[in-house]
Amino acid sequence: MVAKVELTPNGQQFSELVQGYWRLADWHMNPQARLSFLKQHIEMGITTVDHADIYGGYTCEQLFGEALAIDPSVRDQIEIVTKCDINLCTDLVPERKINHYDTSKQHIVNSVNNSLSRLQVENIDVLLIHRPDVLMEADEVAEAFAQLKQQGKVNHFGVSNFTPSQFELLQSRLDAPLVTNQVEINPLNFEVAHDGTLDQLQMKRVKPMAWSCLGGGAIFSGQSEQQIRVRNELEAIREEVGAQSIDQVIYAWVRRLPSNPLPIIGSGKIERVQAAVDALDITLTREQWYRVWVASKGHGVP
Repeated sequence: MVAKVELTPNGQQFSELVQGYWRLADWHMNPQARLSFLKQHIEMGITTVDHADIYGGYTCEQLFGEALAIDPSVRDQIEIVTKCDINLCTDLVPERKINHYDTSKQHIVNSVNNSLSRLQVENIDVLLIHRPDVLMEADEVAEAFAQLKQQGKVNHFGVSNFTPSQFELLQSRLDAPLVTNQVEINPLNFEVAHDGTLDQLQMKRVKPMAWSCLGGGAIFSGQSEQQIRVRNELEAIREEVGAQSIDQVIYAWVRRLPSNPLPIIGSGKIERVQAAVDALDITLTREQWYRVWVASKGHGVP
């Protein structure tokens, strides 16, 4: 069973695995099938779900909301994470010329209202700023957060893909702690383990959420030298630990980091979700973890 953990000390609890819904539009499920999938991973203990306003070209939140509307009581069993600040060029906004970021107070508030409407819920558990915005005025973001909190529309706030300095800038304007930084962590790309991002979160006792743990599938089928080295090493470790598949080794590798990341699962197949849950029983040794590091880097440790 998946356990509950606090993202920050004495904070709200979330499941130690997160179900990602960024590909929901590609799963081609009807509303009842979406609800059944949701209930199945809730039964496993995966109660935290990850969204963003832009996923599926601004459709995934709506698809999820249609499923929730069939059985509104499910809302009380889950923690909803969603994101804002990316403006995509779509047919919905024909006058938009390029993709860009917007962390203005008006955009953040409007985005949350739109997400609440699409999800068909009254509040969001965690709102993340999706990407760092060079034009972000931290005081204005803080004003938006305060208004949304006061209105009961958002319980907690965090960021995604922020550097330590960007995290500190925004945190300096807030009374409550940012509850997470959602960042990419996988055996092909774990720069956040070296650029101070995970060090900062461990220092603050804030747990990151890890996106693209499986490297977008490149670990399984990529043919670059790095991808082949990593795949072979993961397969060797899979045999040693008795894992069913290398994706279980990857989840164990991500979770071995001392900042205690919460991996986000991207699959819409319940068997793959169950495999991720089973991976919670796998613990890698330090040497096994560094074998993956060496395979990825292509050289030994300094």
